[in-house]
Amino acid sequence: MTVDRAVMMFAGAMVLVSLALGYYVSAYWYLLNAFVGLNMLQASVTGFCPAAMIFKKLGVKPGVAFQ
Repeated sequence: MTVDRAVMMFAGAMVLVSLALGYYVSAYWYLLNAFVGLNMLQASVTGFCPAAMIFKKLGVKPGVAFQ
């Protein structure tokens, strides 16, 4: 697995978890979806992604998008 795939998997998991929490617990959890979406937008423009940095430090192989 590369950093790129790990970041996409983490973002997808966060979206699904926040949808479930928003439905079953509180609507405020939908704000996590907004945060994930905004983070994905800014990462696509700037190339800066905190999750990618964390995955790199954990030893995940580098990918193409986040180097």
